[in-house]
Amino acid sequence: DSIVAALERTTRWAGRCVTQPRPAHQARFGIIQGGLDLELRERHIAELSPLGFDGFALGGLSVGEAPPEMHRVVRAVAPKMPSDRPRYLMGVGRPEDLIVAIGAGIDMFDCVMPTRHARNGQLFTRTGRIVISNAAHREADEPIDADCDCAVCRRFSRAYLRHLYVSKEILYSRLATYHNLHAFISLIHRARAAIAEGRYASFAAAELAARGAGEEASR
Repeated sequence: DSIVAALERTTRWAGRCVTQPRPAHQARFGIIQGGLDLELRERHIAELSPLGFDGFALGGLSVGEAPPEMHRVVRAVAPKMPSDRPRYLMGVGRPEDLIVAIGAGIDMFDCVMPTRHARNGQLFTRTGRIVISNAAHREADEPIDADCDCAVCRRFSRAYLRHLYVSKEILYSRLATYHNLHAFISLIHRARAAIAEGRYASFAAAELAARGAGEEASR
């Protein structure tokens, strides 16, 4: 089985990795594999946990599987990762994915989505995404997101951003990237506050409901 072979290869690499010297400012993470198979994921946690990594990551997700399948694995596996080390979900993802993963105990993420989507004309709001090239934004005076306090939303309209985009002005990419990064960082700040206040479940439900109702496919 290719998944089992990949898992075993990763375990061998991990064993070699922890024997090598590293700079004091660097951290080593063990990458937990196993595809969508929960038993393999748990097996790999058991194999990597004793090796003394500084943190642990879930790899092999967000590679084409349906989001509900990814969420199923994250919800089942993340709570079983060592709780005294950072938990990292690799290559994820959409705001909806972050909300679900944080609820499962994930601490860290990385993804090109905020910047890549910005360059491709997709802008994140608290109720979903807008496609700035769509004609509906040609004369729209409102900002990308009325609930966003970033410098772009405070100063520029959707119509202006659409003009920059269709004119292929590089300023569009800079402004859109700034906004999308701010939107993701703001989401994480709100999630952290909700955790500290003991209301993460209600926060997550409200955020997911808002995005489900407002997701824009072709508006």
